[in-house]
Amino acid sequence: MQKIKLDKLDRKILRLMQADASLSAATIGEKVGLSQSPCWRRIQRFKDAGLIREQGVVFERKELGFDTMVFAHVKLTAHGRSKVAEFGETIRQFPEVMECHLLLGQVDFLLRIVTPDLEAYERFFFERLSQLPDVQEVTSSIALTEVKYTTELPI
Repeated sequence: MQKIKLDKLDRKILRLMQADASLSAATIGEKVGLSQSPCWRRIQRFKDAGLIREQGVVFERKELGFDTMVFAHVKLTAHGRSKVAEFGETIRQFPEVMECHLLLGQVDFLLRIVTPDLEAYERFFFERLSQLPDVQEVTSSIALTEVKYTTELPI
């Protein structure tokens, strides 16, 4: 994918959309000094170029009962490293796994996992994660306090 060239107006539009995805093209246009149609065309250009992956809602996880957040470092066996894609496909099927990153270094993957409580994470760990083929080691760190969380890029 080729990077899209953005001018100052594009960046203002994107910042507004990041902060509040529910804003209409008319509202965004008003805030940046454009009428609805040219603003909508810019937003459509972003979508067509693949710049906007999805628009959604960010929920407060604790209000929905997901009080425990765990960061798990997963190391695969030497043989398992040839099956990185398979591991990724399997992990995508676990709704508890919010993020999965392939890493360079001592471990192969970093997972961000949310569960209602520590007991639910323990069940997930013993019944699902540690049972995956080629998983050699999992090191889990429990997040005590979320100091910062954002989905907004520094545009």
